[in-house]
Amino acid sequence: MKQNNRLLLGGCLIAAAALPVFLAAPGKASARLKAPFYGRNIAHRGLHARDKSIPENSLEAFSLAAEMGYGIELDVQLSKDGAVVVFHDDTLDRVCGIHGRVEDYTYSELRKMKLCGTECRIPLFSEVLQLINGRRPIICELKDGKRNRELCRKTYDLISSYRGEICVESFNPLIVGWFRIHAKDLLRGQLAMPAREYPKDTPGGRVFAFLASRTLLNFLGRPQFIAYQIGYQPPAVRLAQALGAMKVAWTSHEPRNEKGKDCVIFEYYKPKQIFKEE
Repeated sequence: MKQNNRLLLGGCLIAAAALPVFLAAPGKASARLKAPFYGRNIAHRGLHARDKSIPENSLEAFSLAAEMGYGIELDVQLSKDGAVVVFHDDTLDRVCGIHGRVEDYTYSELRKMKLCGTECRIPLFSEVLQLINGRRPIICELKDGKRNRELCRKTYDLISSYRGEICVESFNPLIVGWFRIHAKDLLRGQLAMPAREYPKDTPGGRVFAFLASRTLLNFLGRPQFIAYQIGYQPPAVRLAQALGAMKVAWTSHEPRNEKGKDCVIFEYYKPKQIFKEE
């Protein structure tokens, strides 16, 4: 009887030790998929200016980043009429000075809005792809919303016809999971940050924030890289990296953040284009 109890206890301990590995384990990616992003500095929302003279997520910011040899990070979401637009915030208040959500306006309406008071306008994802035209690698973040499947499908349709290096990432592990199923040939990443940084109205509340901040939802999407906010990383995040996930850092404001990272998303300074070789 005692021996059976010891065996049962041993089995429980093994299961408890294996569970974090199952939850946090990343997917595998070939060296070919990772190579365009490995050791690179990636311009956050393009090479935009602190004084907003060149606004974030504008064609002008992307063009400048490409000209200077940097990779590009950008954000996509859907307009009311289903256009894939490049814009970060859910609402237009901060960048366009107009109250309302991006999804509440058609693209023709969004196109009339100015970015940060300049003459720059909200671009289509297709316009950015045409502008970059394979010159630099692109990290595409899909924003979480009410029409995630439509956004995933339309984004992937555009990526599929693009002749250039591109990968996807999202804070929503279900979006990452969609690409795991439908786009096995595309590098995918999980965005994450400390639990306290997740909005209070995030679906799933504090439970989701706890699990997501520790990348314990990786089993849904098996991301091949973890893009984590610069600062302290919980043990489960480091476990995912130890198991092979590329280490992507955001958002850097100084070159020292390159240490120990595989890729860095930066803004407001001009680092080396490539900071380490394989």
